[in-house]
Amino acid sequence: MRVISWNLLHGSAPLPGAPEPELTTPFLALQAELAPDLIGLQEVDENQPRSGGAKQVAQIAAAIGSEHWAYARSVIGTPGEKWRKPKAHEAILHAHFDQPSYGIGLISRTPVTNWHRIDLGRSWIGMPLLVGGKRGLRILYVKDEPRVALIAELANGYTVAVTHLSFVPIVNYLQLRRLQRVMKGLPGKRVIIGDLNLPFAIPHRLTRWHSLVPQSTYPSWKPAIQFDYIMSEELESGSAMVIPRSEMSDHLPIGFDFD
Repeated sequence: MRVISWNLLHGSAPLPGAPEPELTTPFLALQAELAPDLIGLQEVDENQPRSGGAKQVAQIAAAIGSEHWAYARSVIGTPGEKWRKPKAHEAILHAHFDQPSYGIGLISRTPVTNWHRIDLGRSWIGMPLLVGGKRGLRILYVKDEPRVALIAELANGYTVAVTHLSFVPIVNYLQLRRLQRVMKGLPGKRVIIGDLNLPFAIPHRLTRWHSLVPQSTYPSWKPAIQFDYIMSEELESGSAMVIPRSEMSDHLPIGFDFD
């Protein structure tokens, strides 16, 4: 099973002023070169004006020919502008929806026997972050957003969770530990992938899970720190995948080929 995780930055170029890439182009290249079995996505849009109103997870799944996918909304509205927490009926996977939203997604070539959405909460304290915009890179105070995990029980015996954790220290670690406890109650070989916002191999050092791809992933133009992980409860045999560079996102994708 070949697994890829990628924070997409809603399909945007990593730096202000750079040409905007076409959303499906890098995924068609991934499909042709690596044929991944599962792709976990973070920072994806649905019905957002900034991304042309696209339902990005559905569009990528259609482009690579996968019928098994889900999108979990973490906020209704636009991050960094006006947003709110999804209501119960808005958190349903695959529900028809015409409001702008933002969240995470999972696309699988392997049939999914069960889907789960887990709400992980958020920090009530924000942080100053380096943010790109029309005026270039600026340091802005950013409120934290509700965080979620999307879990797929696969027909091949694996259970895979994708998530995007808080950027606030300690809060993100507590969210990871909560997700691990949820995964303990699910069947099969358990894997967590995504942007964990925890540098310096903290997820591996402070948990008993194994980090399978030790690789700097941020910023994409000069990687210096690892925020993105593929982690397994058991030590898995396999190898990290070399993924072609693209002009999309401020994070690099990572991949692991499970033997």
